[in-house]
Amino acid sequence: MTDSGELVHIGCYTPQSGGRGEGIVAARRDPRSGRLDILGTVAATPSPSFLARHPRLPVLYAVGELDDGVVTAWTIGPDGGLAALGSQPTGGASPCHLAVSSDGAFLLTANYGGSVVVHPLDPAGAPGPRTDLLKHDGHGADPDRQEGPHVHMVSPTPDGGPLLVVDLGTDAVYRYDLDPSNGRLRSHGTPVRTSPGTGPRHLSRHPDGRFFVVGELNATVHEYADESGAVRERSRVAASGRGGHVQPSDIVVSGDGRFLYVGNRGVDTVGVFALDGAQPRLVAEVGSGGHWPRQLAVTGIHLYVANERSHTVGVFAVDPESGVPTPVGDPVAVPSPTCILPTT
Repeated sequence: MTDSGELVHIGCYTPQSGGRGEGIVAARRDPRSGRLDILGTVAATPSPSFLARHPRLPVLYAVGELDDGVVTAWTIGPDGGLAALGSQPTGGASPCHLAVSSDGAFLLTANYGGSVVVHPLDPAGAPGPRTDLLKHDGHGADPDRQEGPHVHMVSPTPDGGPLLVVDLGTDAVYRYDLDPSNGRLRSHGTPVRTSPGTGPRHLSRHPDGRFFVVGELNATVHEYADESGAVRERSRVAASGRGGHVQPSDIVVSGDGRFLYVGNRGVDTVGVFALDGAQPRLVAEVGSGGHWPRQLAVTGIHLYVANERSHTVGVFAVDPESGVPTPVGDPVAVPSPTCILPTT
């Protein structure tokens, strides 16, 4: 491979989670057409349902979404191959999301079982024993899905400000400061509370500091902004214009901040919202290229959709003016894809 920008890794559910995958798949991406050339499985590991990359080092991280959760690190080779670097337990059940702090010093993981964990990273990018494990308390309005806390995402602030931690089970987004001297978390103000029964799953940050949260349980998109030192909801809209049961999964703001994309399971669509007004405006809703769109990735002028249950990745070219994606060829066969991570 001559251009590292063409490298893509795809996390897949394995039989431990009812999937058909074997671990992490590598692919080459044509930056002009967006097409993917699958290279094969490069790490056989149980249920790497979410992936992240170190901001400076050629290191890839994955959760192992198991009852006894783990995080694992690999060194990325020039051909997309992965060499094991180290792993650590997360101290909780079913880790489903992870991210690296903006300074590259810590790995932050969301345990769906109800906690957020911090692992320090050594100079090579390998995770060490955890420095903090913060457990949430409480429940939400839905007795089946919100009987307790369910941490679903952790989002470091690019400038080193407070982390945002999304908890589906308690209808809240928590803010934490990470102490770089000891890797400990401390609360930063009061949690941001969504409406009861929202089930916040993922969020995406806008370049201007706003952030958007998608509700898995009530199929809504919430917009928040810091106003006079307090985070307040600015708008709330439906995640889909389709009828039927909608269960949103992922939400992504485009790099230029003009558009917002939402993956809608149940109706198998991607909602396209313009961000040029007082609230997100649905301008299109296109088929995801498969069944059960679990995660979205936007890079350059292309959108990729991990369609978990049809075992495909949808590839789309995005019109730079309208923001609307158009399919590029047929969906690409990948077993039980759950996360797509382009190099850039």
